[in-house]
Amino acid sequence: MTRPTVLDVFAGVGGLALGFEQAGFDVVGALELDPVHAAAHSFNFPRCRTLCADATRARGADVRVQLGAPVDVVVGGAPCQGFSMIGKRALDDPRNQLVKHFLRLVVELEPAAFVLENVRGLTIGKHRQLLDEVTAEFQAAGYAVTLPWQVLNARDYGVPQDRQRVFLFGTKGVAPPRYPLPEILSAPPTCSEALDDLPDADVFDALLSFDAVRAETPAAGLGAYAREMRCLSNDAWHYGYVRDWEPGLLTSSRRTAHTDISRRRFRDTRPGTVEPISRFYKLAADGVSNTLRAGTDAARGAFTSPRPIHHRHDRCVTVREMARLHGFPDWFRFHVTKWHGARQIGNSVPPPLARAVAASVRAALGVEPVRPSASVPLGDPKLLRMDMTEAAAHFGVDVPIGRRDRKSGSTKRKQRDIERELARADP
Repeated sequence: MTRPTVLDVFAGVGGLALGFEQAGFDVVGALELDPVHAAAHSFNFPRCRTLCADATRARGADVRVQLGAPVDVVVGGAPCQGFSMIGKRALDDPRNQLVKHFLRLVVELEPAAFVLENVRGLTIGKHRQLLDEVTAEFQAAGYAVTLPWQVLNARDYGVPQDRQRVFLFGTKGVAPPRYPLPEILSAPPTCSEALDDLPDADVFDALLSFDAVRAETPAAGLGAYAREMRCLSNDAWHYGYVRDWEPGLLTSSRRTAHTDISRRRFRDTRPGTVEPISRFYKLAADGVSNTLRAGTDAARGAFTSPRPIHHRHDRCVTVREMARLHGFPDWFRFHVTKWHGARQIGNSVPPPLARAVAASVRAALGVEPVRPSASVPLGDPKLLRMDMTEAAAHFGVDVPIGRRDRKSGSTKRKQRDIERELARADP
């Protein structure tokens, strides 16, 4: 096993996938229900078979055939929505079916290892019942699970963001992985170190209409984190595939048209506090970001994620700046709209944290990392511009219907209309 293979379930844009690739794995498959996210994943991982499919309906045998390759590790951050557990087993709650189906796919595919990521709330109070039941089910399927499970904070693994998530992982046939040790000898990058080398998006009029612009910036005098994000050395790619990209192109940086009143409020807000009207957190230059969130989808009102206020500029951070705060390198791209782009970041696992977990899994499997010699071209940029209907047509699937809006009885057509309106109103 030179580079173990990975299937990413509930893949989103691919934060877990990127971390595993950088740790020396080959991501051969991804399952993602949202066609817009699947399209962005396909752009960034063109050698991966991205399946736009519902994990609750996917069957291990069919996935194996579609991938045409063995699966050594199954990973996934299954959304966990149902925590009402009185009088029933947590796994029997239909709202927790995504966790249940992740477990089922692992059992059906029989990988050598699995990694399940979820919110910290899963470990608290009555919610812990689900975590305990999942652990017991994996053990019953023959997996040695690393216990006690741990909550990991991304800031302890080189990410300029306070983000806590629980990880559960195990192996079959070998001793289970150890949890990665925090990088206690070095402080996390600060917001200043993460963002200050990026050009201010507000100076480019083109970014009012587009998400990318040519912006050559000097590489001299950059700190270690900025150099890592710009991939200025071979080590910055770790054990991942070098992408053919344009370093002089500032991407995912569409501007937000704030009012003068909003800008004045942002300017007057003290760093490290919340602006009282918008409830946006203002970054502190010498601190780390608060947890970046995804907002809600069209079925639940389509609220944009609350992007924090920049520590130097009187505006919210751009999607690219969110990506920097999350540990995504500059070659990695997102949907051209701020709404979808922010959701893709807020829903993802920070790649440096995923890389640390992946390295522990790789060590447990007894595999030495190998740096690939081949470079990989990125996908067609059209994949980043598709609305929900276009992306669904690209994958040959129906537009997924979210939870029904009880007040209005929303339908599939209404959901598409919301998607298109948001794409126009909040590009």
